[in-house]
Amino acid sequence: MFFEKMKVKKIILAAVTFIMIGVFSSCSEEKDNRKKITISWWGGESRHEATINAIKAFEEKNPDIKADVVFGAWDGWENSMTAAFYAGTHSDINQINTNWISEYGSEKELFLDLNSVSEHFDLSNYDKSSLEQCTLNGKLQAVPVSVTGRVFYWNKTTFEKAGLEIPSSLSELYNAGTVFRETLGDGYYPLVLGEYDRMVLMVYYLCSVYGEPWISDGKLNYTTAQIEEGMEFINSLEDGHVIPTIAEILGDGAVTFDKSPELISGKYAGIFEWDSASAKYARALEDGQELVAGDYFEDIGKYKGGFSKISVAFAISENTKYPEECARLLDFILNDPEGAVIMGTERGIPLSASARKACEGAGLLGGIEAMANSKVLEWSMFSLDVNFENPRLKVNPEGVYYDVFSGLSYGDYTTEEAAEMISDGFSDVLT
Repeated sequence: MFFEKMKVKKIILAAVTFIMIGVFSSCSEEKDNRKKITISWWGGESRHEATINAIKAFEEKNPDIKADVVFGAWDGWENSMTAAFYAGTHSDINQINTNWISEYGSEKELFLDLNSVSEHFDLSNYDKSSLEQCTLNGKLQAVPVSVTGRVFYWNKTTFEKAGLEIPSSLSELYNAGTVFRETLGDGYYPLVLGEYDRMVLMVYYLCSVYGEPWISDGKLNYTTAQIEEGMEFINSLEDGHVIPTIAEILGDGAVTFDKSPELISGKYAGIFEWDSASAKYARALEDGQELVAGDYFEDIGKYKGGFSKISVAFAISENTKYPEECARLLDFILNDPEGAVIMGTERGIPLSASARKACEGAGLLGGIEAMANSKVLEWSMFSLDVNFENPRLKVNPEGVYYDVFSGLSYGDYTTEEAAEMISDGFSDVLT
């Protein structure tokens, strides 16, 4: 079992990390009679600000409830949450990835069946298919916030500096790698990819070539030889000065790319990210730079190889003392027009019908987030299997993705060895 495999040292370190993450209390410390609930999430600064403001607005309308929040960046967050789930110290309300429902929720009763609080949370705003993705053993264990997919974002200002249009094809991207090095210098790259980003882009590449979902019916659909083709593709991006090496990226000293001085200054001129993260990166750039959503590359293969998934969801702890109050808070920030407008598109274009209508009326659906989301919905022909984000594969730094793509970049693994490790990793997860 997953929890049984965890080492005690890792649990303790992760728990300490979770405790040290910034905590915001929305009121002073004087004693009061309000019902106290906690809510946690990860994200960038703009997401933190929007969520805190929405919670403040909720508290003003509900003086009987006090909400304390825990938030931080993604790096290390899943390890911290794993420790909290194991120890039973997770928040009353938790932002989660949908794969956590089966990965953690199947081990022990962690999340409340939201059907039991439907009197206080309006489930009619959500379509049946999205709710089914958050259902386990007949229990609705979370409410989905939005649908997201990976798209290219480009720093238009840097490309103009290099005398180039933003790339609309893979061949143009390869050309940009050469031009960037010759005209701007060795420190400029048209694209930057971390280890997990490389895995996602490799799958997009292979699905575009072969037209098969990465996983279906609990089975990996790609052979080791095909995966090796994907590894060679990733290597070609490094060789062509399209992306920096992992060593160069780590040398920046930034935990996430929106904190990277190289991306902020425009030296890293592209990312392959979730459409729900666009605001974080747009706001990270220095003044005078413009981030735009790009197109998928049709010259990779004859198939539309992108995939979409539920971006994030919110779950209520099974052990909360105040399920009704938690449901009321979630309903305000996800469904209520006032709360939805404050939250905006920080977690993507809302799935909630009432929230989407409110955001559209407030003029919030015409920016880069909406453009990127429309590209995802138009292009992506596959849904991401929850096993793709299994912690044994995805957790940084000990997950398979990080080991494989770091080792590939450093030259520790051949493309054949890296492909075998990915194939073995999925065999372990899927069996």
